[in-house]
Amino acid sequence: MSDPRITPSIFTRGAVDLSALRTPAPSPAPAPAQTGPSDGGAGSTATVIDVTEATFQAEVLERSLSTPVVVDFWAEWCEPCKQLSPVLERLAVEGGGAWVLAKVDVDANPRLAQMFRVQGIPMVYAVVGGQPVDAFSGVVPEAQLRQWIQAVLKAGGASVAETADPRLDEADESLLNGDLDAAEQAYRKILAEVPSDAAAEAGLAQVGLARRVAGSDPQAVLAAAAAATDDLDAQLLAADVEVLGGMAEQAYERLVGLVRRTAGEDREKVRQHLVGLFTIAGPDDSAVALARRALASALF
Repeated sequence: MSDPRITPSIFTRGAVDLSALRTPAPSPAPAPAQTGPSDGGAGSTATVIDVTEATFQAEVLERSLSTPVVVDFWAEWCEPCKQLSPVLERLAVEGGGAWVLAKVDVDANPRLAQMFRVQGIPMVYAVVGGQPVDAFSGVVPEAQLRQWIQAVLKAGGASVAETADPRLDEADESLLNGDLDAAEQAYRKILAEVPSDAAAEAGLAQVGLARRVAGSDPQAVLAAAAAATDDLDAQLLAADVEVLGGMAEQAYERLVGLVRRTAGEDREKVRQHLVGLFTIAGPDDSAVALARRALASALF
């Protein structure tokens, strides 16, 4: 879908021609199911909705003129989708109507997927003012999702009630723009005053991750790790690549297995690296909870 080399940002930007979607669908589709505080409709306050090609113009394009819409392309058979979608739904409800989550089943709506150039799922687009403004693919940690949603809300002219500290906004923006030095300085300044700030901790950990993988070729990194299963540095970098590529659970399993096979300083190095990856996802991430239990078992 894009250059396979990893850049500091997980987010991809680019125009998508939606002119074909502004015409009626070839055939009528049933009304979408609605999840949220109302029954739906372009002017409703529903926070999570199912949309089809027949309802896309009203529910996504027209709605996005006043409220940012996040479009989640998914399918029933897609296991990673089952990890990402519930988190998106929870954040949408938590947002209280500041943005709307529109879910698109790619199997039932192949034309929509084609127009959005969806080559793999989960794929998530932000639509503001009737046009896509940002996107990402794969499963990403909740901390990154929150940062991304904040950027989408800013693009839509909405305020982010969750972030009371403007310094955190600035730090997140620097991170999203790839200015890692500025982001690190801002996060460290926050932590110097509030050492327990989870968002700043997650941001700082993400800065470290971005630096470690910058310029790497994911396929080459994973191939090198497969060829040298006891090479600590190769395994740690492979785990970083997997986290950035939306395969956090696979990364955690990789490093827990490495903990089991190592001892002394090597084991401690792997443990610290894994804990750093946990910080990116945040303490409430279900995959982190499972991986922490696996790590405890491996250690003791």
